[in-house]
Amino acid sequence: MNISSNQIVTILGTGVWGSALGKIAQSNQHQVRFWSHRGSATLESLIADAAIIVSAVSMKGVIPTINKLQQLDLPPNLILVTATKGLDPETTRTPSQIWQAAFPHNPVVVLSGPNLSKEIAKGLPAATVVASNDLTAAEKVQEIFASDTFRVYVNEDPIGTELGGTLKNVIAIASGVCDGMQLGTNAKAALLTRALPEMIRIGTHLGASGETFFGLSGLGDLIATCDSSLSRNYQVGYGLSEGKTLEQILAELEGTAEGVNTTNVLIKIADLEAIAVPIARQVHRLLRGKISPEEAIQALMDRDLKPEFCDLDF
Repeated sequence: MNISSNQIVTILGTGVWGSALGKIAQSNQHQVRFWSHRGSATLESLIADAAIIVSAVSMKGVIPTINKLQQLDLPPNLILVTATKGLDPETTRTPSQIWQAAFPHNPVVVLSGPNLSKEIAKGLPAATVVASNDLTAAEKVQEIFASDTFRVYVNEDPIGTELGGTLKNVIAIASGVCDGMQLGTNAKAALLTRALPEMIRIGTHLGASGETFFGLSGLGDLIATCDSSLSRNYQVGYGLSEGKTLEQILAELEGTAEGVNTTNVLIKIADLEAIAVPIARQVHRLLRGKISPEEAIQALMDRDLKPEFCDLDF
């Protein structure tokens, strides 16, 4: 598919992530417009004639942003791209599910991958995934963002692509604890390896393809987020290992650590659906102040002995 330059791309959200995505589109000679609820420009004027709208708002901003867009008359060919990683605390739905329910006649594309926003902003090389039930829409988004430093792949599993990027934030908190307690490389390797089947178990239960979690938006994002101090969720875990309170950590944090809310919603889903999530459950207890970092690690080490692959059900 040949996409001409000078497409209009509207970015909703002017944080580091939204700004980085806008910079990539601009480098590909597209016209980029930024919208923020704090700005003076009207949303209607900024989406006029746009080829795609990219939502890079936080999870808590998704529904308010959708409510504003629903007051406008969106053309059915307008592609809606969601780059938010999280779960809605009220409905437990993913951002793409919320967007699709609100705009059933528009194609919705998920953009997710091992994309630490500060590295993207510096122009460092990275790769990502754009996924949709509408492959043509995904390919158009691929063409708009693909560049020499930003490799973009497509797939047709939006829920799996989205959940990979969402669930790894929970594990990143555990990874920060692991590094903060200086438990070593062996312990961290075990944590990440056991985290992947936990993510797959949740994802496949919710309708995703298990294969997706071995790609960039699953394993790739897990590795990047769990091994970088640039990750806000990793910073949360590291701070907890140092004895800081969650409130203190979040107050000092630059931006939103979506993994905190995601952990709460995930445990809600796991309890309702009877899904085994041992790592997420210990993270949940730690975030709520029910256990110490040392007790969380010990609880995982004390689990019943079992075959390695007994809980892979895909």
